[in-house]
Amino acid sequence: MNRGGAPPRSGARAGLYATAIGIALALASTLAWAADTSLPTVAVMPFELVDEQHELAPATSEYTRLDGLTQLMRQELESHGIYRTVDTAPAKDLIGRLSSTQNLRECNGCELDIGHALGSDRVLLGWVQKVSNLILNVNIRIEDVADGRVVLQKSVDIRSNTEDSWRRGVKAMIQDMLDRHQIGR
Repeated sequence: MNRGGAPPRSGARAGLYATAIGIALALASTLAWAADTSLPTVAVMPFELVDEQHELAPATSEYTRLDGLTQLMRQELESHGIYRTVDTAPAKDLIGRLSSTQNLRECNGCELDIGHALGSDRVLLGWVQKVSNLILNVNIRIEDVADGRVVLQKSVDIRSNTEDSWRRGVKAMIQDMLDRHQIGR
Protein backbone atom coordinates (compact mmCIF):
# COMPACT_ATOMS: atom_id res chain seq x y z
CA MET A 1 0.00 0.00 0.00
CA ASN A 2 1.12 3.52 -0.68
CA ARG A 3 0.55 6.53 1.56
CA GLY A 4 -2.74 7.38 -0.10
CA GLY A 5 -4.15 4.01 0.95
CA ALA A 6 -4.76 2.65 -2.54
CA PRO A 7 -2.38 0.17 -4.10
CA PRO A 8 -0.49 1.57 -7.11
CA ARG A 9 -1.88 0.49 -10.44
CA SER A 10 0.68 -1.54 -12.33
CA GLY A 11 -0.53 -0.31 -15.77
CA ALA A 12 -0.05 3.31 -14.79
CA ARG A 13 3.38 2.56 -13.34
CA ALA A 14 4.43 0.72 -16.50
CA GLY A 15 3.31 3.69 -18.62
CA LEU A 16 5.33 6.08 -16.45
CA TYR A 17 8.40 3.87 -16.72
CA ALA A 18 8.03 3.61 -20.50
CA THR A 19 7.68 7.37 -20.80
CA ALA A 20 10.70 7.98 -18.56
CA ILE A 21 12.80 5.51 -20.55
CA GLY A 22 11.72 7.14 -23.84
CA ILE A 23 12.65 10.59 -22.58
CA ALA A 24 16.00 9.33 -21.26
CA LEU A 25 16.86 7.66 -24.58
CA ALA A 26 15.88 10.75 -26.59
CA LEU A 27 17.92 12.99 -24.31
CA ALA A 28 20.93 10.65 -24.45
CA SER A 29 20.93 10.56 -28.26
CA THR A 30 20.53 14.35 -28.45
CA LEU A 31 23.40 14.90 -26.01
CA ALA A 32 25.56 12.38 -27.85
CA TRP A 33 24.99 14.20 -31.13
CA ALA A 34 25.58 17.62 -29.56
CA ALA A 35 28.85 16.33 -28.12
CA ASP A 36 29.93 15.04 -31.55
CA THR A 37 32.83 17.37 -32.14
CA SER A 38 33.89 15.42 -35.22
CA LEU A 39 31.37 17.41 -37.25
CA PRO A 40 32.90 20.56 -38.71
CA THR A 41 31.46 23.92 -37.76
CA VAL A 42 29.90 26.19 -40.34
CA ALA A 43 29.16 29.91 -40.26
CA VAL A 44 26.06 30.54 -42.37
CA MET A 45 26.33 33.97 -43.93
CA PRO A 46 23.17 36.00 -44.57
CA PHE A 47 21.46 34.94 -47.80
CA GLU A 48 21.67 37.48 -50.62
CA LEU A 49 19.36 38.21 -53.54
CA VAL A 50 20.40 38.37 -57.18
CA ASP A 51 17.54 40.21 -58.87
CA GLU A 52 17.82 39.69 -62.63
CA GLN A 53 14.34 41.16 -63.11
CA HIS A 54 14.98 44.46 -61.31
CA GLU A 55 13.91 46.54 -64.31
CA LEU A 56 10.78 44.54 -65.21
CA ALA A 57 9.55 43.41 -61.81
CA PRO A 58 11.75 44.75 -59.01
CA ALA A 59 12.15 42.58 -55.94
CA THR A 60 10.35 43.77 -52.84
CA SER A 61 8.99 40.94 -50.70
CA GLU A 62 11.99 38.81 -51.63
CA TYR A 63 14.28 40.94 -49.46
CA THR A 64 12.11 40.33 -46.40
CA ARG A 65 12.40 36.54 -46.90
CA LEU A 66 16.20 36.42 -46.84
CA ASP A 67 16.62 36.48 -43.03
CA GLY A 68 14.10 33.67 -42.62
CA LEU A 69 15.87 31.61 -45.26
CA THR A 70 19.21 32.11 -43.50
CA GLN A 71 17.70 30.98 -40.18
CA LEU A 72 16.04 27.98 -41.83
CA MET A 73 19.35 26.88 -43.37
CA ARG A 74 21.06 27.10 -39.97
CA GLN A 75 18.28 25.12 -38.29
CA GLU A 76 18.19 22.44 -40.96
CA LEU A 77 21.98 21.93 -41.00
CA GLU A 78 22.04 21.65 -37.21
CA SER A 79 18.92 19.55 -36.69
CA HIS A 80 19.91 17.00 -39.34
CA GLY A 81 23.45 16.69 -37.99
CA ILE A 82 25.08 17.91 -41.21
CA TYR A 83 27.17 20.60 -39.47
CA ARG A 84 27.48 22.28 -36.10
CA THR A 85 26.49 25.88 -36.80
CA VAL A 86 28.36 28.85 -35.40
CA ASP A 87 26.60 31.92 -34.04
CA THR A 88 27.45 34.76 -36.42
CA ALA A 89 26.29 37.53 -34.03
CA PRO A 90 29.85 38.25 -32.79
CA ALA A 91 30.82 39.18 -36.38
CA LYS A 92 27.63 41.14 -37.12
CA ASP A 93 29.48 44.45 -37.57
CA LEU A 94 32.14 42.89 -39.80
CA ILE A 95 29.48 41.12 -41.92
CA GLY A 96 27.46 44.33 -42.18
CA ARG A 97 30.46 46.43 -43.17
CA LEU A 98 31.64 43.96 -45.82
CA SER A 99 28.20 43.23 -47.27
CA SER A 100 27.35 46.93 -47.52
CA THR A 101 29.97 47.40 -50.23
CA GLN A 102 29.89 44.04 -52.04
CA ASN A 103 28.22 40.65 -52.27
CA LEU A 104 29.87 38.27 -49.84
CA ARG A 105 29.89 35.52 -52.47
CA GLU A 106 32.02 37.77 -54.72
CA CYS A 107 34.24 39.54 -52.21
CA ASN A 108 37.51 37.80 -53.03
CA GLY A 109 37.96 35.95 -49.75
CA CYS A 110 36.39 38.31 -47.23
CA GLU A 111 34.01 35.48 -46.25
CA LEU A 112 37.05 33.52 -45.09
CA ASP A 113 38.06 36.44 -42.86
CA ILE A 114 34.62 36.27 -41.26
CA GLY A 115 35.00 32.51 -40.80
CA HIS A 116 38.41 33.02 -39.16
CA ALA A 117 37.00 35.70 -36.85
CA LEU A 118 34.26 33.28 -35.76
CA GLY A 119 36.61 30.30 -35.37
CA SER A 120 34.59 28.30 -37.89
CA ASP A 121 35.80 25.39 -40.02
CA ARG A 122 33.54 26.27 -42.94
CA VAL A 123 31.61 29.24 -44.33
CA LEU A 124 28.31 28.86 -46.16
CA LEU A 125 27.38 31.52 -48.68
CA GLY A 126 23.77 31.48 -49.86
CA TRP A 127 21.88 33.45 -52.45
CA VAL A 128 18.55 33.40 -54.23
CA GLN A 129 18.64 34.22 -57.92
CA LYS A 130 15.39 35.72 -59.20
CA VAL A 131 15.34 34.77 -62.88
CA SER A 132 11.70 35.80 -63.26
CA ASN A 133 8.61 36.13 -61.09
CA LEU A 134 8.06 32.41 -61.55
CA ILE A 135 11.58 30.95 -61.75
CA LEU A 136 14.09 31.27 -58.93
CA ASN A 137 17.18 29.38 -57.78
CA VAL A 138 18.38 28.83 -54.22
CA ASN A 139 22.16 28.42 -54.21
CA ILE A 140 24.79 27.62 -51.61
CA ARG A 141 28.56 27.37 -51.65
CA ILE A 142 30.46 25.97 -48.67
CA GLU A 143 34.13 26.83 -48.36
CA ASP A 144 36.87 25.52 -46.11
CA VAL A 145 38.06 28.46 -44.00
CA ALA A 146 41.63 27.12 -43.74
CA ASP A 147 42.37 27.08 -47.46
CA GLY A 148 39.39 28.65 -49.26
CA ARG A 149 38.64 25.43 -51.11
CA VAL A 150 35.01 24.96 -52.18
CA VAL A 151 33.88 21.74 -50.48
CA LEU A 152 30.27 21.75 -51.64
CA GLN A 153 28.13 23.72 -54.04
CA LYS A 154 24.40 23.19 -54.59
CA SER A 155 21.55 24.81 -56.45
CA VAL A 156 17.82 24.09 -56.40
CA ASP A 157 15.39 25.51 -58.95
CA ILE A 158 12.05 26.56 -57.53
CA ARG A 159 8.84 27.56 -59.22
CA SER A 160 6.57 30.07 -57.58
CA ASN A 161 7.90 33.07 -55.73
CA THR A 162 6.46 32.47 -52.26
CA GLU A 163 7.89 31.98 -48.80
CA ASP A 164 6.71 28.36 -48.88
CA SER A 165 8.48 27.64 -52.17
CA TRP A 166 11.71 29.16 -50.85
CA ARG A 167 11.45 26.99 -47.71
CA ARG A 168 10.77 23.88 -49.80
CA GLY A 169 13.88 24.70 -51.84
CA VAL A 170 16.10 24.75 -48.74
CA LYS A 171 14.53 21.55 -47.40
CA ALA A 172 15.05 19.82 -50.77
CA MET A 173 18.70 20.88 -50.72
CA ILE A 174 19.15 19.52 -47.19
CA GLN A 175 17.47 16.24 -48.15
CA ASP A 176 19.78 15.93 -51.15
CA MET A 177 22.79 16.46 -48.86
CA LEU A 178 21.52 13.66 -46.62
CA ASP A 179 20.74 11.33 -49.54
CA ARG A 180 24.22 11.86 -51.00
CA HIS A 181 25.95 11.46 -47.61
CA GLN A 182 27.40 14.97 -47.78
CA ILE A 183 27.46 15.39 -44.00
CA GLY A 184 30.27 17.54 -42.64
CA ARG A 185 31.76 18.02 -46.03
